[in-house]
Amino acid sequence: MTISTKIEEAGFKPASRIASIGVSKILQVGARAAAMKRDGLPVIVLGAGEPDFDTPENVKEAAKAAIDAGETKYTALDGTPALKKAIVEKFRRENGIDYDIDEVTVATGAKQILFNAFMATLDPGDEVIIPTPYWTSYSDIVEICGGVSVLIPCDAKANFRLQAEQLETAITSKTRWILLNSPSNPSGAAYSAEDYRPLLDVLIRHPHVWLMVDDMYEHIVYDDFAVATPVAIEPRLKNRTLTINGVSKAYAMTGWRIGYAGGPKALIKAMAVIQSQATSCPCSVSQAAAVEALNGPQKFLKERQESFRRRRDLVVERLNDIDGLDCRTPEGAFYTFSSCAGVLGKLTPKGRKIEADHDFTDYLLEEAHVAVVPGSAFGLSPYFRISYATSQAELMEALNRIKHACSALRN
Repeated sequence: MTISTKIEEAGFKPASRIASIGVSKILQVGARAAAMKRDGLPVIVLGAGEPDFDTPENVKEAAKAAIDAGETKYTALDGTPALKKAIVEKFRRENGIDYDIDEVTVATGAKQILFNAFMATLDPGDEVIIPTPYWTSYSDIVEICGGVSVLIPCDAKANFRLQAEQLETAITSKTRWILLNSPSNPSGAAYSAEDYRPLLDVLIRHPHVWLMVDDMYEHIVYDDFAVATPVAIEPRLKNRTLTINGVSKAYAMTGWRIGYAGGPKALIKAMAVIQSQATSCPCSVSQAAAVEALNGPQKFLKERQESFRRRRDLVVERLNDIDGLDCRTPEGAFYTFSSCAGVLGKLTPKGRKIEADHDFTDYLLEEAHVAVVPGSAFGLSPYFRISYATSQAELMEALNRIKHACSALRN
């Protein structure tokens, strides 16, 4: 008997830290939709979490120039001096926050920033408060790092925003972090300075709780919404806040994999220890491109923002015109998070009962050939997420299909 046969007979035993973690529901929906498209079905996918624009030309040219200049070697562990300087200036210019170079870190995407921070700070059983709906990776990363996610439902009645009394009630002696995302994936909801203020007052009263804020979608906001970030509102929290951002969404650079953050020097140093044993430095060429993204012309951001706003308005209006659906108008990002409570209990033309949001999204995929993501994937039901980062023509066709599919449901 060969060694490989013995291994197969013994069976694979995953580590306990990932035993309850599966592949993201978003990826599952995408994979199923892709398979249907390969089979020739006209599936429209409204699940992508990335802009449909291309990376700006000046950013691509900066990457080419870096390659030609031989900037293809290892860089400093957690960011080149040039990129860290650009980030420091960005925080000061756009957010009103002052960081030193050694209070900034750069990683292979914001997801690695999250992983580094939690791995560097969480002991087994430490709690992280996460309002739902939430980006699915948040709780999985917490669990991998040995922490416990404390999920706080924040539905449409609360505008998908955490309330101060909810935060106060959730804090315990084991609370290590609270994680906020504004504008939010998946809801598009955003916190103004006035929305943040009561939450920050709670944190002032609980000095053992640290704040992690994900500002990745800050440049995609609408209707003159004033972007705010906690440290600029309450400087007393600077010594226990990690402010996360990146170039993925604003600059359409999802594949370049550059995320960054500003925070207390001791935390940044501890995160570097984790990164040194995981990936080491981010891609050198991507870092050169990110320098140009942050330092270069920013005018196009408003133009792209306006394009997303038009699509947002189209999707919200059309969804609210469908019986059984209810869509709040989001302040930012490029998602809608709509209630489908009004279709629960109804029967499909094939006699299948819609009992939960995932039944509804399965029905839309199977019968209308429109791929959207159920709210249960983001920790809040019964809702579903649409990404409108696609062409207006595709959105119109998808919304027509959704309306037809809903009209075919019966009591």
